[in-house]
Amino acid sequence: MDKSKTRIQLPGTIFFIFGASGDLTSRKLVPALYNLFLDGWMPLNFAIIGMGRSAYTDEKYRDLLLEDINSYSRNGKADERWTSFSKHLYYQISDIGNDDSYQEQVRRINNFKETWGEEPSVIYYLAVAPRFFGTIAEKLAKHQLTANTEKTRVVIEKPFGHDFESAKALNQLLSTVFTEQQIYRIDHYLGKETVQNILAFRFANSILEPIWNRNYIDHVEISVTEQLGVEGRGGYYEEAGALRDMVQNHIFQLLCLVAMEPPVSFQADEVRNRKVDVLHAMRKFKPEDVAKNAVRGQYGSGWIEGKQVKGYREEENVNPESNTETFAALKLFIDNWRWHGVPFYLRTGKRMHQTASTITIQFKDVPHMIFPTETIEGWQQNRLIISIQPEMSIRLQMQAKRPGLSMTLNPIDLIFDYRGAYEGQSPEAYETLLLDTMIGDQTLFMRADQVEAAWDLLMPVLNSWSAKKSLNFPNYSADSWGPELAEALIAKDGFHWFTLPLKNKK
Repeated sequence: MDKSKTRIQLPGTIFFIFGASGDLTSRKLVPALYNLFLDGWMPLNFAIIGMGRSAYTDEKYRDLLLEDINSYSRNGKADERWTSFSKHLYYQISDIGNDDSYQEQVRRINNFKETWGEEPSVIYYLAVAPRFFGTIAEKLAKHQLTANTEKTRVVIEKPFGHDFESAKALNQLLSTVFTEQQIYRIDHYLGKETVQNILAFRFANSILEPIWNRNYIDHVEISVTEQLGVEGRGGYYEEAGALRDMVQNHIFQLLCLVAMEPPVSFQADEVRNRKVDVLHAMRKFKPEDVAKNAVRGQYGSGWIEGKQVKGYREEENVNPESNTETFAALKLFIDNWRWHGVPFYLRTGKRMHQTASTITIQFKDVPHMIFPTETIEGWQQNRLIISIQPEMSIRLQMQAKRPGLSMTLNPIDLIFDYRGAYEGQSPEAYETLLLDTMIGDQTLFMRADQVEAAWDLLMPVLNSWSAKKSLNFPNYSADSWGPELAEALIAKDGFHWFTLPLKNKK
């Protein structure tokens, strides 16, 4: 985290979490807030109020959250400090469509305001299904809970819309209730330490900027793969698919960080302006380009680490003849001065050989080889590999002479490893993003125009795939690297998908 934030004295803050008993609240939000409390980042006065339909008392809700802390907190099981933290936890039985629920919020805010002797910041976290976003926003406005634009914020999880038109409509609806400065569209990928370090790595080191362009970079790969399948989320995934679930948000965010121009300052809108510039410069897909530059796949059954797993069409709540993609690969170009002619290859998939998120910058080869062929062992072009998960590292692959009397070259890695460089644990992504929400820093959050630009870019692919049923699904087996056409997509340009060997992978 930014150490400068330690100088900020946060005002009293109230979190209203819609979806209090949901998986996101249990696994991520409350453990993140608890860890912030342990590390001294929470304000002196704060309240976390879970909103839900279950008939819990404050005490019952606290007991349930204690179980979640013991299971999911990066700091392990709760210690004696839980007692102090739990006093800030409350539960409110509520119905999203019921006016009485919002009147109760008004009462609670006024009570805390009187008790604390200050005007509190109020954060509404919408950890609910997207179909409820509009109703909550309208009810908050009706009861004048959003009037204080300086002190009121709303946090919205993905998916933000289902396509370009629905995202645009949701933005328009929210803009009638909130200002853009109040809206925090959260993408947890942007809270990961290694992702944030892309900005530091690029713009705090003068040696990189001169070579960060088409003159020196051959191509860029962004790969986010998962061993997991849909894991009981078949109903959701049938409506989403890999493009909507991963590419439109997570992967495009990574691409923008890699490709953006240097911002004038680290102000939130200046950084986000540069990200939007990247999306606007991306070459749009024409209908005839989809078959050449986009590949889709769907996993079949197979074995992963000795366990037999189902194919996608056999998963619960999935259509036995589903046309939904669980794998997507794209080839993109950014038509601007810096990146003209440099291909960007993106891929994501479920039931893949390993779970990993990596960005690979492959540099052009040396212009003239002075070494004889017999001196080279496994020659490869220089690469910069940014590993986001499961390990957090940045490595530069170079050629070096092996020890000995003969001139023999082979690849070596220069590695920056978080675990080796720093003591202590890195904060979870939600810790960073929740703290930024309390501070009012929108740098790591998506703006309306960025969301719409990302959807606009993908619509030709989404429309093409939905209009034409794939006749070869499933087309890759579990524990593979995806469909053969994905290999062909990059191989026809003379490249291959780079995979970083994992230490824990046998």
